[in-house]
Amino acid sequence: MRVLHIITGLGIGGAEQQLRLLLGQLPTDSAVVTLTNPGAVARGITADGFPVTDLAMSGNRDLGALPRLTRLIRDGRYDLVHTHLYRACVYGRLAARLAGVRTVVATEHSLGAHRIEGRPLTAGTRALYLGSERLGTATVAVSTTVAHRLRRWGVPRDRIHVVPNGIDVPRFAFDETVRNKARAELGLPADAFVVGGVGRLSPGKRFDILVRAVAARPGARLLLVGEGPEGDRLRSLAGELGAADRVLLHGACEDPPPDPAAGPDLPSLFAAMDLFVSVSEDEAFGLAVVEALAAGLPVLHVACPALTDLPPDAAPGARQIGGTVTELVAELAAHQGRFTAGDGPRRLPVPPAARHYDISRSAEQLMSVYDHALRRNGGPSGRPGPLRRPATPEE
Repeated sequence: MRVLHIITGLGIGGAEQQLRLLLGQLPTDSAVVTLTNPGAVARGITADGFPVTDLAMSGNRDLGALPRLTRLIRDGRYDLVHTHLYRACVYGRLAARLAGVRTVVATEHSLGAHRIEGRPLTAGTRALYLGSERLGTATVAVSTTVAHRLRRWGVPRDRIHVVPNGIDVPRFAFDETVRNKARAELGLPADAFVVGGVGRLSPGKRFDILVRAVAARPGARLLLVGEGPEGDRLRSLAGELGAADRVLLHGACEDPPPDPAAGPDLPSLFAAMDLFVSVSEDEAFGLAVVEALAAGLPVLHVACPALTDLPPDAAPGARQIGGTVTELVAELAAHQGRFTAGDGPRRLPVPPAARHYDISRSAEQLMSVYDHALRRNGGPSGRPGPLRRPATPEE
């Protein structure tokens, strides 16, 4: 089966790195088109052996990109087109239809309750999304929460399939040697209590709450992994609170990095932490939370659909909190006290939640969606064997 993946950009981000991880698991002949920004993840995908084409789109209204994308799809003789992220879904679905490809699958990675890909949801955004969605065959939601949001938007129930994000669980296994090496490279004391956060440094992630809470806990340190428009403001805030020397903004982390000498990879950064916190109130999945659980970290989170979709005992090391500075300070104090007293193991056992979201399982579920979509359009199955209908939001 020849599959073309179309994505808005390939800078470092959750959807982008999820695509890279999936490509290595799918038994398909795959290629990738990025509409813009062939960044670090594009280099990683190319290094993994998959061709990447940069469409060099100049902006959302670059309509000249449509015929270029249509020709690329037609020349590639693809059986299926898979689009990722809002702009790629709008242009990719239409281009696939114009190129004569009948089977188009789209993954909705970042539909929040009030924002999509960090932008406010508007009536126009919704109308354009629904109009282009009708040109596709199936829409994949990365969580049951997102599936329900799509249904409320007006996407037909029988077109929605839940395929959760996945991680390479064994990569995140804790190693004391890795922890010590990462802390030395980051300039973090071996005995420091380190709170961690991972994600794009944007207002919706509310990392300012985390900076304020850590600043209020003497001796605690904060390791933030990510980049974005809020970086300078977060540094200034740490300085205003007298905690500039205890707040480390590491920047984005290409994972896995092209060169081991480039610095700690993502599992190493998790190993350097003692507690993981996510204070975002609007998430589509919560991938970093699942990665932290795979690393054996205790987790505090405000919103995490990945855990909401599972039984309460699937992640005993995770605790949902309200997310105010006052509440978070109290939670940090409790964890810091246990850490200082050496009360309990440094790492928790990997919980069922992390193993539930192993990337191999996600790839298997996505192949079922591909098979179902191809057969729905009268095309051949992508693999032999009986078809299992992919899960719907109600299943």
